[in-house]
Amino acid sequence: MTIQDALTPWLADAINIRHAIHRHPELGYEETSTQALVVAELEKYGVDEICTDFAKTGVVGVIHGSLGDGKSIGLRADMDALPIHEANTFAHRSCHDGKMHACGHDGHTTMLLLAARYLAQSRHFAGKVVLIFQPAEEGKAGAETMIADGMLDRFPIDACYALHNMPGIPEGHFAFKTGPIMASSDRLFVTVDGKSGHAGLPHTTQDPLLVATHIYQGIQGMVSRSYDPFDPLVVTVTQMHCGETTNAIADQAHMSGTFRALSQQTRDSIVERLEQLVVHTGKAHGMKAEFKLGPVSYPPTVNTEVETARAIAAAQQTVGTEQVNPSCEAMLTSEDFSFFLNEVPGCYGFIGNGTREDGCHVGLHNKAYDFNDKLIPIGAAYFINLVEQGDSNH
Repeated sequence: MTIQDALTPWLADAINIRHAIHRHPELGYEETSTQALVVAELEKYGVDEICTDFAKTGVVGVIHGSLGDGKSIGLRADMDALPIHEANTFAHRSCHDGKMHACGHDGHTTMLLLAARYLAQSRHFAGKVVLIFQPAEEGKAGAETMIADGMLDRFPIDACYALHNMPGIPEGHFAFKTGPIMASSDRLFVTVDGKSGHAGLPHTTQDPLLVATHIYQGIQGMVSRSYDPFDPLVVTVTQMHCGETTNAIADQAHMSGTFRALSQQTRDSIVERLEQLVVHTGKAHGMKAEFKLGPVSYPPTVNTEVETARAIAAAQQTVGTEQVNPSCEAMLTSEDFSFFLNEVPGCYGFIGNGTREDGCHVGLHNKAYDFNDKLIPIGAAYFINLVEQGDSNH
């Protein structure tokens, strides 16, 4: 009997759990009902230890294997939803206007719960499993908060793994990559202080919009002319605000956006260069321009070699070699699992949410998105295979 066969009697329960979480989406650090559901399920499964001391709404569970001493393996699932109004009309659509599970974290949580149910019953592994149900992945750095709250000190792990569904990859296929698989993520904010005045008398003013547009153009030139095109970097200005009327030059201009890189060195370099560009462009026009970063910065998500090989082997054991891509393209989206990978070795991978023949699949963060329930036993079996491999790939 395969692991997926063994999971079959529990699938109806798992789908009900996933739909319950989807119906009641909660934003970062507000996942109180999701936390309560996770705790109740882990208690039902007989998990050895359950802790809710980290990141307000996080949950950590521990399962000890029956085969003696071994590695401590961390398995992480994110739990938070997004501030998006759901367009779906199915029975399990969001009950909370303006909030929905548009990224599949409801499915990730359910996959890990199903794996926990099996592992708590079988315990056919050495060492222990640390189940990490993490809040606030979507821009609020819940992983960083769990670590800052001492999670890894209280529950040390030798390696950590996470899985994210990905529309556009065939249903149940896996994709991995050694090294950087997702980018860093930062928010940039620029303020230019000028001198307001009559639009017909610009020489009596200091026009902050002029400086802002020079900064915008400078950013585009900097990226294209100062950085290696084979070292991915994208800087995107998404907002520019200045003035309130047509016949007056404002005294202040604001710009904001985001930048992403696959290496920490490139990320640190662009921060320094942006600061120089903004400040000195302002000075060149006799004005003050200020550059600031947003409150949260995600580092690149970088998979380690040994753990990626282990993840690939577990996925191949789950679905077969042909359905596993061992060297996928990196993405310039970001993920706060990177904070765990900065502390311990591990691997972040993708599981295909499915494709459509016309290629117009519903993507992540879309108001019409929904997690594919067929992935629940596949993802759970992958987590189980990771644990039951033992130390052969370490």
